[in-house]
Amino acid sequence: MKVLILANNDTGLYLFRKELLARLTGEGHTVYVSVPSGTMIQRLKGLGCKVTTCDLLERRGKNPVKDLSLLHYYDRLLLHVRPDCVLSYTVKPNAYGGMACARRRVPFIANVTGLGDAIMRGGMLAKVTLLLYRQGLKKADCVFFQNEENLSFFRERGITRGKTRLLPGSGVNTREYPLMPYPADEGEIRFLYAGRIMKDKGIEELLTAMRRLRKETRILLDIAGACDEDYEEALRTAEKEGLLFWHGMVEDVRPLYARAHCVVLPSYHEGMSNVLQEAASCGRVTIASDVSGCREIIDDGNTGFLCKPHDAESLYRAMVRFLQIHPSVREEMGKAARKRMEERFERGRVIDAYLEETGEIFDRARKER
Repeated sequence: MKVLILANNDTGLYLFRKELLARLTGEGHTVYVSVPSGTMIQRLKGLGCKVTTCDLLERRGKNPVKDLSLLHYYDRLLLHVRPDCVLSYTVKPNAYGGMACARRRVPFIANVTGLGDAIMRGGMLAKVTLLLYRQGLKKADCVFFQNEENLSFFRERGITRGKTRLLPGSGVNTREYPLMPYPADEGEIRFLYAGRIMKDKGIEELLTAMRRLRKETRILLDIAGACDEDYEEALRTAEKEGLLFWHGMVEDVRPLYARAHCVVLPSYHEGMSNVLQEAASCGRVTIASDVSGCREIIDDGNTGFLCKPHDAESLYRAMVRFLQIHPSVREEMGKAARKRMEERFERGRVIDAYLEETGEIFDRARKER
């Protein structure tokens, strides 16, 4: 069978879906991938995928003319590839890919990886985005969601009326992110933030909490990620203060997990945080906002701590709670976090769900032939 994957980023597709892609190609299916140009293209090809780059897709672009061009591109791609099934991830591939599939009557499985900034911030852009989603998903064979709140949001608004399933996010490969020895407490506690640097990830609250904590105890913040918004000057200033070290975009974050005592993500919203899953799999205590996509991962007080979103004071108190517990307790919490990942968030669960849905589509296609 032929499977076409539509995604908005080659890095995310490779890092979080490579096991699924390898499984599909390993079972003899031909896998086509459409993503914007990026650094992981050759790795996707190394998995056996046939990759075509589409730079019409801008993750944060709001140009309707370009978006219509993207819809036309997907339509032409379907005619060229003639896939038996299309899998899509994130807003624009879900919406415009779904519209193209409905027009060409191609079986379609979408994954809503989170509501995204456009919907969460409200206003006209949110209304337009929901309208696009309603058109894109109405003929979907199955729509995967990463948390119950997002699923309920779409159902209440009549955006999804057909089959839906809940996944534990992208899941985590617990072999790729093994339980790591807990770092010794040598007088300076290292917190780690890994992810896009932007307001909705709580970067302002994190810097505020860190400045307050730094006056009281010896701590350091490692930050790994690229600036999606204009925070470079703020980070450089904080670096000069000795508050943090900004590593920029990091291809392999595992060495940073290894030396971190705690991983922090004060995000305003998530689909299901990959960073929190990876950190927990490595045996690290995590602190995150009490929002969907974070609260499912953390057992508050047992594997990590939850704080209020948009609230630097609440984040500060959660970080103080962590600092006040004995190092041996931190290590035990990390082990409990690892066990939680093994039991509930192993990536194999996600792969199995995809293979169940694509299997049904492939069976129908074989019968029709």
